[in-house]
Amino acid sequence: MRILVVEDELPLLQTIRTLLEEEGYQVDATACGEEGCYLAEQGIYDLVVLDRMLPGMDGVKIVHSLRTKQVLTPILFLTARDSVEDMVKGLDSGADDYMTKPFGVPELLARVRALLRRRGGIEVEDRLSYNQLVLIGRTKEVAIAGQPVELTLKEFELLEYLLRNRGQILTREQICLRVWGLDSDVGSNVVDVYVFYLRKKLKPFDYDHMIHTIRNVGYILKENAVCSKRPEFV
Repeated sequence: MRILVVEDELPLLQTIRTLLEEEGYQVDATACGEEGCYLAEQGIYDLVVLDRMLPGMDGVKIVHSLRTKQVLTPILFLTARDSVEDMVKGLDSGADDYMTKPFGVPELLARVRALLRRRGGIEVEDRLSYNQLVLIGRTKEVAIAGQPVELTLKEFELLEYLLRNRGQILTREQICLRVWGLDSDVGSNVVDVYVFYLRKKLKPFDYDHMIHTIRNVGYILKENAVCSKRPEFV
């Protein structure tokens, strides 16, 4: 799972990033409100941890912008502003939770887990399942009907992203950013290559058909996918 942290206090930013990475999350971080808004708009994150007071573009404006653009990623506000009015304003702006500084590490991690569970990002024992397909995040294991499926790390991350967003069309650019990261110089065509690899490994189990191509756009994981523009599916 990938989390975006937007915090302008650099020591705190690094501390939160380290804590989340130690819990096994993939973390992108920025101290700039405008950059944080831009990154969050890409729709590649499972959670955004957002400082309320940021230079240039504050947290409330960022949340308003994201919700206006139908980016529904869960957002956890972190702020030194602890009045009831501030909390109400933050939540009414579209944030999902609100924590005041200073905060305890166990509470932060518990709230992160709660928001991810609410979104469907975490299941019991970090397991994701779809019909007889099961993924275990911590160990990167995959099984279908109890039979192991050997995947590379990138193949696993690709399948995990598709599975967590099943029923949603994901663009090649979104997949590339999510799986290969912001700093990667690989082109979006690498996504097609890895989808080919993944389908090949799922084919013996008759699960390859669940990954559908949307021409000129990207992919969707959906059983018996139906679209009014049927020619766009291959």
